[in-house]
Amino acid sequence: MEQFFSLNYFVLFLIISLGLLLGQVRIRGMALDVSAVIFVALLFGHYGIALPPEIQTIGLLLFIVTVGMQAGPGFFDAFRKRDLQLISMPLVVVLTAAATTLLFALLLGVDPKLSVGLFTGALTSTPGLAAAIEATGSPLASIGYGIAYPFGIILVVVFVRLAPRLLKTDWKREEEAYLRQISTQYPEIVNMNFVVENANINGQSIGSLSVRSMTGASISRVLHDGVAATPTSQTRLYLRDLIKAVGTSDALKRVSLLIGPATSQEIPLNQGYDVRWIVVTNKRVINKTLLQLNLLSNYNATITRIRRAEIEFVPQPHSQLRFGDRLMVACDNENMGEVAALLGNSSKRLSETDFLPLALGIVLGVILGSFRVPLFGGISLHLGLTGGVLSAALILSKLGKTGAVIWSLPSGGSTVLRQLGLLLFLASVGTDAGAHLSASVAKYGFSLLLMGLAITVAPMMVGIVVAAKIFKLNLLTAMGALTGAMTSTPGLAAINDLSDCEAPQVAYATVYPIALVLKIICVQIIAAM
Repeated sequence: MEQFFSLNYFVLFLIISLGLLLGQVRIRGMALDVSAVIFVALLFGHYGIALPPEIQTIGLLLFIVTVGMQAGPGFFDAFRKRDLQLISMPLVVVLTAAATTLLFALLLGVDPKLSVGLFTGALTSTPGLAAAIEATGSPLASIGYGIAYPFGIILVVVFVRLAPRLLKTDWKREEEAYLRQISTQYPEIVNMNFVVENANINGQSIGSLSVRSMTGASISRVLHDGVAATPTSQTRLYLRDLIKAVGTSDALKRVSLLIGPATSQEIPLNQGYDVRWIVVTNKRVINKTLLQLNLLSNYNATITRIRRAEIEFVPQPHSQLRFGDRLMVACDNENMGEVAALLGNSSKRLSETDFLPLALGIVLGVILGSFRVPLFGGISLHLGLTGGVLSAALILSKLGKTGAVIWSLPSGGSTVLRQLGLLLFLASVGTDAGAHLSASVAKYGFSLLLMGLAITVAPMMVGIVVAAKIFKLNLLTAMGALTGAMTSTPGLAAINDLSDCEAPQVAYATVYPIALVLKIICVQIIAAM
């Protein structure tokens, strides 16, 4: 058996296999999942089995670049939306955790290298652990992560279930309040048919009526003398014509005032007319606006809806296309094929993984992380390997496209690569840290457990008070933001078990990328102090 343990690749996949098996074990609905790999690796390392450091570096690079490319658009969109309350939540939570870490490290005399690991484990931040190992150059960070990580998993789930009692409210009431709020802020996009009965617009063109700017809706079809067609700005409306309009309920009410009453009468599709979803996969149209494509003039085609990341909205002339957008296109059969060819509409292209943006992102990130910016007193600031690759991935994914390179990865390929990188990273750092596990626990003992507990609980307590009492956030939004700030997927899953409302997921997705970056920044500050 010793001959197998001398083979690094055998040891690597044995640790991963055992870790994944352990991660599937559920106790009261909770499991360690992929993070169980580090606990198996710690055990192997404790008995003198180690893996080459190159495995750790390769795993780190794959993990960080895929995380950055996934989080980039959401990270910048959060600031563009100016949702200051949600943006502030990760600041409150992460800074409270950092302050708690520094305070307890000082009071208990815990090594900073262990402390920064406790910080990342309590906040279940594997990218933070990667930054901590790079910043400290010590395996002690991995030990701290392993000790505090169970607190970060279990206590967040427990806190989520106790929060309604602590705040003296209930999920059902908060769901109803959220739905009332969201229906006002983000109304559903629907379509409806109308009869032209306003004599004042008889014979006027859609362009001269400024239907889109006057109502906020778009006209996707017109039935005149029994013939249905895709309208242009020159299409004239006549009494008793039927039109199909797409927009919010308020926009359709304005259409009724301008055009005429709604009707249940359908507009039949002509034999040569088609309406279908087309996916954007052509590199040449990425980042172009609908105005630039001018589909109406070129192909007599109308875009009535855009679906992006499960969100639908009414297209505007300035709407930019992103890779993977789904467009509802209405036009005749003769032109539909040309529109589909222009936009791409390739399911194969959507699912295949292009490794060029991944490799270039890592190269640019390594270069960016190597630059040092001189400050004062001989101190210099640099992003390092983790910060450089993450920053490059965030920026590139936001750009969307540079020349022929599309800075994105399909969700399936991104998930596989991120998981592979994480497994390689956890297996390697775990074996390295395992060699120092006994000495660290013997030296600090109960202090490490107490510190991990405090770093997990303190930011949650402060965060929920700020969210509920100061920001007055809906409980569902507050809990989603809190789990996002803690980067706790199990915590979000616990909320989903209690409520079917989408509010927690929306808040989690907004907060998560900001919290991810903040933790890496705080890791470097704690390590330096």
